[in-house]
Amino acid sequence: MADGKAALKKIEDLGNGIVIEIKTGKNPKFVTLARTRSNIVFDKKNGYLRLGTAKEERNFINVAQSRKFMQTVAIAAKCHKFLEENLHTTIRGLFYQLKFSLGEDVDESIFSEQAESNPLIEDIEVAIDVKREELNLNANRKGVLAGNLKVEDTFGDERQVIDASKMGRSGWAIPSDVDNDIRFVDVKAKYVIVVEKDALWQRLNEDKFWKKENCILITPQGQAARGTRRLIRKLADQGLPVYVFTDSDAWGWYIYWTIKTGSINLAYIGEDVATPEAKFLGVTMADLDKYDFLNKLTIKASDVDLKRAQEMLQYEWIKKHKEWVTELERMIKSKIKLEQDALQGPKLTFVDDYIRDKIKNSDYLP
Repeated sequence: MADGKAALKKIEDLGNGIVIEIKTGKNPKFVTLARTRSNIVFDKKNGYLRLGTAKEERNFINVAQSRKFMQTVAIAAKCHKFLEENLHTTIRGLFYQLKFSLGEDVDESIFSEQAESNPLIEDIEVAIDVKREELNLNANRKGVLAGNLKVEDTFGDERQVIDASKMGRSGWAIPSDVDNDIRFVDVKAKYVIVVEKDALWQRLNEDKFWKKENCILITPQGQAARGTRRLIRKLADQGLPVYVFTDSDAWGWYIYWTIKTGSINLAYIGEDVATPEAKFLGVTMADLDKYDFLNKLTIKASDVDLKRAQEMLQYEWIKKHKEWVTELERMIKSKIKLEQDALQGPKLTFVDDYIRDKIKNSDYLP
């Protein structure tokens, strides 16, 4: 198990710095990089979103900032305690650990709702350059995997090797922390395919698609949680190509691009959760030309889909790809969209052929 010594020292350094400022008569402050939209930049060289250099300072002797300063210090102190005790909790658990009155004569809690504490956890992550998982804070698990992969998982005093090829219909539930106490033992797969919907993942798992094609089959079950994105990044680092398979609509595109370039919300760990080399397998508007039956299975695009397509055409990391410009403009003009489920129209196993042919022919979007 990771001892957390590095994270513990960083928290202590943060606290010691504040104590020194107080003892020397200075206004104690907390400094972090600004996690604002204006401070998000696209790293063209590496292909992901990251934070810029703009900083945000929080002072104790400032009426507008003192409450947030106090809350930030309280979170850091609590995380320090978790590390010392070698105990883990969720960000929800942390909220309840700190949801109490400031004192007998003060009818006010440190936090009134979790929406207050969550962003401050992220501020600390950025300020001392640690991930929240290193602070013994986990999120809800979300995402499932099956394939030719063995993982060693150390949990407490037990060390187990998990064989993702022998997890049956349920697959291996991807933990929120895939770095600490988790390591790849054996990766025999040729590539990774990320399937948006759990229902279609189950269809492919029932067909043993991952076994026939020697791949790793992942479903983020919608938008990918940071643990799943981090796992995809780690698999790409093993040299495995990554293909993403979603609907052709606003939600599907969003899932793909957050996997590929990261997201605004997680720009502060963009390098660790983005996979710029990922490819978009489909479904696409171009599939309507190749598979005639799909023309009878389209859905009217919503205003959200159309608005999102227009917005995406303005993103520098998207509009540089002429294939994506063509895809989005066609969707806007036709006002229709496609769901990946439509590939089950001819027969339930058609989706297997679809994926196989797309990869074989390199028929995907960048």
